[in-house]
Amino acid sequence: MPEQLTKDTKKPTEELTQRIAGEVVLSDDAGATLRKWREDFNVSQSELSDALGVSNSVVSDYESGRRSSPGIGVVRRIVEALVEIDLRRGGETLRRYRRIVGAGFEGGAVKDIRDYETPVPLDEFHDTIDAREIVGERTEIKGHTVVDSMEAIRSFSGEEFAQLYGWSTERALVFTNITRGESPLVAVRVTSLKPSAVVLHGISRGDISRISEEIARLEGVSLSYTTKDMDEILESLGDV
Repeated sequence: MPEQLTKDTKKPTEELTQRIAGEVVLSDDAGATLRKWREDFNVSQSELSDALGVSNSVVSDYESGRRSSPGIGVVRRIVEALVEIDLRRGGETLRRYRRIVGAGFEGGAVKDIRDYETPVPLDEFHDTIDAREIVGERTEIKGHTVVDSMEAIRSFSGEEFAQLYGWSTERALVFTNITRGESPLVAVRVTSLKPSAVVLHGISRGDISRISEEIARLEGVSLSYTTKDMDEILESLGDV
């Protein structure tokens, strides 16, 4: 069902549109940045070209750099087209980015953040993202945060790491872009705030180090892993 912009969502959506357009224009590789945002919105080149009223090759040429970088006017049209497509689909991608911006995060470290109106059973959350539990310590959560582990390590201060918890520490922290899972668990170990659950994304059971499991047990944190595609995870989390 299409999302209708309200008084409360119109301004944040316009600000988000401006942020995306600004990122593209200021990027050293405007084409690659355009492609990143198109893929983040899960829009195909053909869908975008139809919305813009141009041939598919025009979008392809911009993204590949075969055409000179588009000006701010063209970039804004492209971003507005992505927004319109998402609104017709129900606006889930926009809601996710509005949550991220509203939580005060810049850049690409945080992929999604949400607090729930009522607690959600942890096993239900795991089923939603195809996660398998290794250490079982908790039974429910009150929110989730999806974060790029390496980007967070490079750019986050201690205060920003605390912001990952939103309104409640009783949440699942889903870490992507990891190798063995040690860094996220060490971060949990050395900070005073502890989540209810940690989910390691993109690695298999055999890749998870023993120290990660030990830390989870010491801190009373549930630990699980999932190899489900991240775009699919972000989409499925809209139904939690």
